[in-house]
Amino acid sequence: MLVLRSSLTRALASRTLAPQVCSPFATGPRQYDGTLYEFRTYYLKPSKMNEFLENFKKNVHLRTAHSELVGYWSAEFGGRMNKVFHIWKYDNFAHRTEVRKALAKDKEWQEQFLIPNLALIDKQESEITYLVPWCKLEKPSKEGVYELATFQMKPGGPALWGDSFKRAVHAHVNLGYTKLVGVFHTEYGALNRVHVLWWNESADSRAAGRHKSHEDPRVVAAVRESVNYLVSQQNMLLIPASFSPLK
Repeated sequence: MLVLRSSLTRALASRTLAPQVCSPFATGPRQYDGTLYEFRTYYLKPSKMNEFLENFKKNVHLRTAHSELVGYWSAEFGGRMNKVFHIWKYDNFAHRTEVRKALAKDKEWQEQFLIPNLALIDKQESEITYLVPWCKLEKPSKEGVYELATFQMKPGGPALWGDSFKRAVHAHVNLGYTKLVGVFHTEYGALNRVHVLWWNESADSRAAGRHKSHEDPRVVAAVRESVNYLVSQQNMLLIPASFSPLK
């Protein structure tokens, strides 16, 4: 028994710990300062889209009195129809909790918008995300259309695929094929999911830029590297609402 214990002790002592792989993708100031972004998706009943948006437009000031609205869009292409997508900014989780409590007590918000419009909503989804540390939220200088590209990456986290994903994003931006609004990493929702929000002047300019990027060997090389870690991807073409801060 002593011989076995001694051999086991020497074996454990001789093992060297694998070096930690660190990535700046999911850690850094934008995590440490607590700022988070909630992605909310509402699936509306058929024929109720215009009614819902008009009602929200009339009452948006009641909601934004409690927290910051980043953007509000309707989905034009990609996935289920009759869908609105909006992003809300919070200082931290405590801030969001305070806002939700305040909204529950806000009779004007409840009576003028929430209660009358609940019947128009078929389904709701929510995700909590962070901006990745190497990206800041950009506001386009003029009106256009937006594309939300969602990437489901392989398990292992940003330490595995963060650097290659960053290079792929920067390849598109640095070569001028599209404009980046923000890159978000999901904290609550499907794990290892990354959302990239792009801006283009129109759906046609987006298509032209995409076709050119597919023929650019620099973009192809960067994307090919990140694809090794990709499980699936999907996208939506988003049209900003008239009351959306991001136009």
